[in-house]
Amino acid sequence: MDAPDASAQEIGSRSGVFAMKQSNSMCAGMETRLADLLLEPKAVPAAVKTHVAACDGCSRELEELRSTMALMDGWKAPEPNPYFMTRFAVRFREEKQAAPAGFLERLRARLMYGPALHVQPLAATTLSVLLLLGGGAYLNVYWEQPPAIPAQTAVVHDLQTLDNNAQLLDQLESISGDQN
Repeated sequence: MDAPDASAQEIGSRSGVFAMKQSNSMCAGMETRLADLLLEPKAVPAAVKTHVAACDGCSRELEELRSTMALMDGWKAPEPNPYFMTRFAVRFREEKQAAPAGFLERLRARLMYGPALHVQPLAATTLSVLLLLGGGAYLNVYWEQPPAIPAQTAVVHDLQTLDNNAQLLDQLESISGDQN
């Protein structure tokens, strides 16, 4: 793969084809130029033609494209079934004469087989409502919980019980007074 000379690079930069980097099989940026050269050879700049003539990989790729196009030109499309339109007309008439579907069946068919564009806003609305309900339920549970009572030690609890129970205090004073 020879690099184009300076005059070809100068012509290429004026015609919109810039210096092409060489790759393993074909020069980078030549894919579209080869297709243009195959389909409209008069519209392709001269720098591309000189590059293809000088580059083995690009000329080989152009020949492969030409052979592919020749195979495609020789391909003949199969004939459609002669009974296709008859069968289609019968099925169309049957569908037209069939009883109209119920509301739920039409809704199900529209959601399953219709375009997804009308489902997206519906899904977004449903998700928003579910988030609002879930968040509201969480806040309701959170605000209704009683505040947590800090744990007390046994000594503090005993002293508070003694302060609140006057009868017990009287009994303790009488016991302690008898000992003195």
